[in-house]
Amino acid sequence: MSNQIETVTQSPADVVRGLYDALSKGDVPGVLAKLDPEVIVDEPDQLPYGGVHQGREVFVQSILGAMMGYANVAITDAEVFEGPAGVIGTLTGTLTAHTTGEKYPLTMVEIHQVEDGTVRKIDVYTKNPHELAAFYARAEKGIR
Repeated sequence: MSNQIETVTQSPADVVRGLYDALSKGDVPGVLAKLDPEVIVDEPDQLPYGGVHQGREVFVQSILGAMMGYANVAITDAEVFEGPAGVIGTLTGTLTAHTTGEKYPLTMVEIHQVEDGTVRKIDVYTKNPHELAAFYARAEKGIR
């Protein structure tokens, strides 16, 4: 009988799938578990939470906090593709403004760098970032 413990290594794509699964459930501890402590997230500058952010706590406060502060986030589909450039993820869903109930269709493409079972870097691209920023501005002011 062997006393060796087998470790199951997740592929980089599986790590990102786990991240998206936790995100879609609103499982913040699950999201944090998939992120490197010093993760770098680069969001489009036009967004209220745009720019380069470093660290898990900063991600939760600056990005998730801002997104969820303005709207409910419902992810309806997530696809993950692994290739030589890293792991590409596509997310689609709907944002619903807390103040007005306005719905905004969300489409994002993300490039993930995964090392040692955690996401080290995420480059985020969203369709129509100016329109998304305008949605957030209307949600903040409570107008449609």
